[in-house]
Amino acid sequence: VREIMNSPVITVKPTAKINVVARKMVELGVGSIVVMEKEKPIGIITDTDIVKKIVARNAVPSKLTAAKIMSSPLHTIESTKDLSDVARLMRKLRVKRLGVTKKGDLVGILAVSDVLSVTPELIDIVSEKARIMTGESRRVRGYVEGYCDNCGKWSEYLEEIDNKYTWEECRLESATG
Repeated sequence: VREIMNSPVITVKPTAKINVVARKMVELGVGSIVVMEKEKPIGIITDTDIVKKIVARNAVPSKLTAAKIMSSPLHTIESTKDLSDVARLMRKLRVKRLGVTKKGDLVGILAVSDVLSVTPELIDIVSEKARIMTGESRRVRGYVEGYCDNCGKWSEYLEEIDNKYTWEECRLESATG
């Protein structure tokens, strides 16, 4: 968890007006802000909270505070846990973000998008292990699966040309030049 979490945690006080919260989220390019009171997290405001609780209800953001729309409590996970623990907890709690704690202190935020960002590599590892365990060949009809050396896209149909593995679109581009 600590290897893929986002830190530092972006925070606001419970009295912060939602228009200020939204502006801060946009300026910092984040999808959530933790609401803190006396150095302790008491909730979280996500972009979805703003859409569902403000925009969809035609409420006035400058008249509402963080405390009024935050989701509470902020669910957390220890920084030493692994990604399978994260996935299970997010699924169980039906949340897309977790606070990350270390010895009880909030040290980061982890979003489902952070987990997904490392998923291709995990899928590669699991797929390769499954192939090894079943004795399945990595090659299918002369093709190899992996990332294209030209564009970096994943394909199950890479072909080796001039010591480079490329997928069909890159092969077509180089042929049409």
